[in-house]
Amino acid sequence: MDTVSSGVGVLDKAAAVLSALESGPATLAGLVSATGLARPTAHRLAVALEHHRLVSRDIQGRFVLGPRLSELAVAAGEDRLLAAAGPVLSNLRDASGESAQLYRRQGEMRVCVAAAERLTGLRDTVPVGVALPMAAGSGAQVLLAWEEPDRLHRGLQGARFTATTLAGVRRRGWAQSVAEREMGVASVSAPVRGRAPDPLPRQTARRVRPGRRRPPLGSRTANRVVMAVAVATATSGANDGRTRKRCRRCAVAE
Repeated sequence: MDTVSSGVGVLDKAAAVLSALESGPATLAGLVSATGLARPTAHRLAVALEHHRLVSRDIQGRFVLGPRLSELAVAAGEDRLLAAAGPVLSNLRDASGESAQLYRRQGEMRVCVAAAERLTGLRDTVPVGVALPMAAGSGAQVLLAWEEPDRLHRGLQGARFTATTLAGVRRRGWAQSVAEREMGVASVSAPVRGRAPDPLPRQTARRVRPGRRRPPLGSRTANRVVMAVAVATATSGANDGRTRKRCRRCAVAE
């Protein structure tokens, strides 16, 4: 835990919990190890932060940073991508008739930070704050495709796609998947790029439940997604050099 004290012990400890989650999901034991707090204290603080949506849980029950942090970042004017994401995702949803989400990578997970749900029909969107594994889905493909070789290799372990798949993603500039993460669900994702040469911070996408009809994937769908990403990049200032470092673990998606 950081040895610099503000003089308000409970706030220092809560800040230590949030800092520990910056690198990705953590179990209670992981929080104890990272912060040096006693197990009951770490648990009490994490649950209290969860109550205020500053902390959330992933599908494995691990603690992750919560959606309230993204909302506060927008309110503070520090996250122009999220501020721009709402209308862009809504336009993409209206054009495609399907839900659209924005994801950011957090450790070995990707977290939904913004979403536009379809207005009619079957609703299958991923709620804001939900963390998904990096092993499946077009969003995971896009987030891994431009990683450094060693990290890409680690990410492929246990993944439902291959290095050849990711090579195709890099060549096209977008990814697609059908029933890769969930049966009956297809998606297209594309990166919201940071400043060159850092090619992948964020990505945006569209997901559909094909049912009996053919999944509407391919170049037309991809073009819609890529155009939406271009708008998000331009309106959020994602190419601004000031965002480059922060974007190393981010994305938009599925």
